[in-house]
Amino acid sequence: MASASLTIRSKTEVLPSRVRVRQRSAQRAEPSISFQVLGALEAWVGPRKVEIGGPRQRIVLAMLLLAPDRVVSIDQLVEAVWNGRPPTTCRTQIAICVASLRKAFRAAGYTGELIDTSAPGYLLRSAGHHIDSMEFAAGVDSAQTLARHGDVGAATDRLGQALALWRGPVLTDMSSAVLETEAELLDHRRLTAYEQYATLQLQLGRHREVISELTALVRDRPLWEQARAALMLAHYRSGHRSEALALFRQAQRVFREEIGLEPGSVLQDLHTAILQEASDLMPPTDMTGSLSTHAALPQLPLGAVEFIGREGDVQSLDALLRRAREGMSSVGLVVGRPGIGKTALVLHWAHRAAHAFPDGQLYVDFERTGTPDAPAALLRALGMSDTEIPRNYQDRLKEFHRQIGQLRVLVVLDGVPDDSIAHDFVPKAGRCCVLMTSRRVLATPAQVRLSLQELTPADSVTLLGSLVDDGRAEEDTAAAHRIASLCDHLPLALSAAAARLVAKPHWRFPHLLTRLGDRRHRLEELSTGAPVLRQVLDSVYRTLSPAAAGLYARLGLINGECIAVWEAQALLDVGPMAAQRLLEELVDATLLEVADTGPDGWFRYRLPTLHALHAEETAHTEVAAPVRKAACDRVLAASSAHVKCPADSRAIPALRMVD
Repeated sequence: MASASLTIRSKTEVLPSRVRVRQRSAQRAEPSISFQVLGALEAWVGPRKVEIGGPRQRIVLAMLLLAPDRVVSIDQLVEAVWNGRPPTTCRTQIAICVASLRKAFRAAGYTGELIDTSAPGYLLRSAGHHIDSMEFAAGVDSAQTLARHGDVGAATDRLGQALALWRGPVLTDMSSAVLETEAELLDHRRLTAYEQYATLQLQLGRHREVISELTALVRDRPLWEQARAALMLAHYRSGHRSEALALFRQAQRVFREEIGLEPGSVLQDLHTAILQEASDLMPPTDMTGSLSTHAALPQLPLGAVEFIGREGDVQSLDALLRRAREGMSSVGLVVGRPGIGKTALVLHWAHRAAHAFPDGQLYVDFERTGTPDAPAALLRALGMSDTEIPRNYQDRLKEFHRQIGQLRVLVVLDGVPDDSIAHDFVPKAGRCCVLMTSRRVLATPAQVRLSLQELTPADSVTLLGSLVDDGRAEEDTAAAHRIASLCDHLPLALSAAAARLVAKPHWRFPHLLTRLGDRRHRLEELSTGAPVLRQVLDSVYRTLSPAAAGLYARLGLINGECIAVWEAQALLDVGPMAAQRLLEELVDATLLEVADTGPDGWFRYRLPTLHALHAEETAHTEVAAPVRKAACDRVLAASSAHVKCPADSRAIPALRMVD
């Protein structure tokens, strides 16, 4: 049998020539798209500009670009497009907008999948494309890494490249409250990056190079103290002492006219130093761009978008600046109840005081980083690689203290959990400043100790009006004051209330007041969309001992305006000393406040309203119904032998949630 010769050809070889040409064309890579957000919104497919379409399409595209590779829900898009007043056909119209965008990109020459439908909304795929806002963020991150490794010259150049991506005000051609908020955040990041850029330029002795840019920035934002301080320093180092002093006199005039205040300590102290021709104002002698000691780029996160009040607290922290000028180490401690604004205060002050710590500003959030990793995070910020960082906690601490040595650095430790951890980071010597916040009352020695209190009613309403910047607060100031009161004048709760109003432009203050007036749902209203308030209270509750946690939950069963030791005894069925010890543990955890001393000589306590609401919720979820009823029965039985405080004329305390 004769053998047969079989030749196998590929599928490509047997295809007709027209089909082969079409297949090769399909295999060519799609052109990349360049999206420009940092200015007027534009998109380009290669050299072709995309005709994005009308206002709605532009808003939808902007929302997707601000969250690349993440699903943006239809509800979010509806809110952004119609500002809380959507038509009944809004979801259909959003689908039409997305279809129009896909068509526009196809018309410009891009036929790939760019915008995916992904429940509960849409997602823009960024792979292979250029988005200038992402490039800006990556450039800032890269600059921080370079500075941590001591390459200040390269870090400065990288920041300059990132800032050059900005072409003007962001998204100004779109009428959307949601996008206005996003634009403000982006602009805040730009200002922070420029502050870092100017700081590094001054470190490198490039004071003349930054004068023109800083002059324009101060002209546009005359109340921004950090920029003005940098410009004063640049002029002084350039031999323009009179110009530097004139900038301070101008600040005095502007601050008095605009806000009725004198310039802050950042400008005041710099002005004094210039008058005295302080030697530490001159640039370092090493101008190579590679520092012999670690020079850390500012690691501080952004502060609060709106910071209101706290002038006395800021002035108290300024004592740390005076010690820094005298070359002494210092410790500052800020404690206060959850949501009181500790982090906002220290970051606000730290940004103002950054010029006094030319070797860098470092930041660690203990809740996010964790105590064992905190020293390692600080060492990375100081330029050490993971292979150089010691393996165990104590060795890391020793290396941290060795590294900061004689550096003039500011170290912000946010959320220090207890005294032992605070003690670990107290500077042993040198010239650094350590500023701590804690939700617990700490005994750690500190040159400045602040127990932060609620905002004043006036400052609370001012904060609401600043966050809801559309005149609604001025329409009904009485309702605004009542909302502030229901929020316990806590910045966190006030910000949550403002977020509700910003997300609902059709709401007026009385409408939100009605919703917050129902105490059963108040905590839920202040946690909708951003449940940080409840989460913060939960996190503090989880740090309590089991006995103190049990008392905290049971305090939600009674009127918390004035809590006597005997009531805590009855709630837990324990002796008076045990009851007071647990009450004091709650005071140390900043969940309870001391009200006064009763006629029997025992302290009496107050559970703030929002804490009481959280305690009620906790009692329902953590304490069985029979246990709750038994606790209330004991309080009622014990009440006949006691009298409530004058603030509550009832002999028998009001009981809640008795099942």
